[in-house]
Amino acid sequence: MTTDKQWYAVYTRSRWEKKVSTALTRKKIENFCPLNRSVRQWADRKKIVYEPLFSCYVFVRASENEHLAIRQTEGIVNFVHWLGKPALIRNEEIDAVKRFLNEHDNIMLEKIDVSIDDRIRITSGPLMECEGSVVQVKNSSIKVHLPSLGYAMVAEVKMTEVEIIHKPYSNYTKTFQHAAY
Repeated sequence: MTTDKQWYAVYTRSRWEKKVSTALTRKKIENFCPLNRSVRQWADRKKIVYEPLFSCYVFVRASENEHLAIRQTEGIVNFVHWLGKPALIRNEEIDAVKRFLNEHDNIMLEKIDVSIDDRIRITSGPLMECEGSVVQVKNSSIKVHLPSLGYAMVAEVKMTEVEIIHKPYSNYTKTFQHAAY
């Protein structure tokens, strides 16, 4: 077993994200339960509420030696698996979620399929130096793809804050190349 700490995602029981995070903290296991700040309107008042951004997920930074203790935490169903092993979450993706939450309120998540598109680097703003695939550009908002999680976050980004790193071949070129073989 290795002692290097990596980020993993764990499934939790429904609506147990905050309780699981508290239990993991009591066990001195580093964790991250992203909370989305939003304003809720009732007939007589408005209230700021903090709800888990990812339903039924909490992120843990742990070594393989800590996996059993994590699985035995009340409210945790299991690790999120990829190809039969607990899925690793890149540090950059956890950092991007943290920056997003620090800079924006009322964040919406949208489940997406992995697609190949332009590779970009954000050159300024809250996501500065983040690289990713452009999934969609609409007016002044951009979707940033988080491949390890299969989600995209939507935020307002000025096109002057984006630098294209790699532009894939056009569809015509791809079709022509495939037809030539």
